[in-house]
Amino acid sequence: MLEHGGNLRDAAKRFGRDDWVDLSTGINPRWYPAPQVAGNAWHRLPEPDPALVAAAEAFYGAPQMLPVAGTQAAIQALPRLRAPSRIAVSAPSYAEHAHHWAGHGHTMTPTPYDELPAAVAQHDVVVVVNPNNPTGAVVPAAQLLEWADQLAARGGWLVVDEAFGDTAQENSVAPHTARPGLIVLRSVGKFFGLAGIRLGFVAAHADLLRDLADLLGPWTISGPAQQIAHAALSDKAWQVATREELHASGERLRALLAAHGIQSSGTPLFQWWAEPQPEAFWQHMAECGIWVRLFTHAARGIRLGLPPDEAGWQRLHAALNEWSKR
Repeated sequence: MLEHGGNLRDAAKRFGRDDWVDLSTGINPRWYPAPQVAGNAWHRLPEPDPALVAAAEAFYGAPQMLPVAGTQAAIQALPRLRAPSRIAVSAPSYAEHAHHWAGHGHTMTPTPYDELPAAVAQHDVVVVVNPNNPTGAVVPAAQLLEWADQLAARGGWLVVDEAFGDTAQENSVAPHTARPGLIVLRSVGKFFGLAGIRLGFVAAHADLLRDLADLLGPWTISGPAQQIAHAALSDKAWQVATREELHASGERLRALLAAHGIQSSGTPLFQWWAEPQPEAFWQHMAECGIWVRLFTHAARGIRLGLPPDEAGWQRLHAALNEWSKR
């Protein structure tokens, strides 16, 4: 199993403290206030709710979507829907894509972002994390749609992981997924801060969504998760206010790092940089009670999410000050 952020139990065990400021995930620290769910949501088998799908299609602008148990479920399933193929996966990026496409008889090639245009002509499937996790790199939507058409013309796929795309909906290609060969993954865990309900969506051509649903089987999304997500996806006032808040907080984080000589890149939800001493930085922050994401191989460096409150911002500022004096 690959390592990911959010592993606070490991942090507590290793460092013997439980007063953590968790900046390791890039998840919105001010999550959507989940409403109380109907009592029968805990009792009934969770049949698919058309209202949830309609709310997701309206929010993401997609013509047709399939709810899945987090985008992780789709990442693990999609490689099983193709015969052995040549796969290019954007690199560095979310490691689960390369991990799963490397199996099931496929030939997987990690591909730097500047080499993706050439990869489109040489592969059957191209996977792009957009915006990228962890670097924040972005491929314009118009370029992605050109690649999708090129791949679809020979029966290929373009898979676009937009898990961190909710703060920049204008660059989404989800509205174009009625065309064959374009597959978009979206998550309610990041922007809405609801990673614990394990819910994401796949936008794609109807035939592919049917095949994916058959592979995943029945009752994949719990009843409570469906009700909570429906409320979040329908709450336009919360969405507008949260986008504004996240853009302001993201700029504050970038500026705070810059004030300490760190030139970073990222999204409103996180910042990343190629830290020259990433292990030492990670150790220092952990000793200050701040849990950050350490990348030791691809994207070698540090990623920071947003502090949850003013006290968290001040702890981060103090820890950065101490690091600067080393």
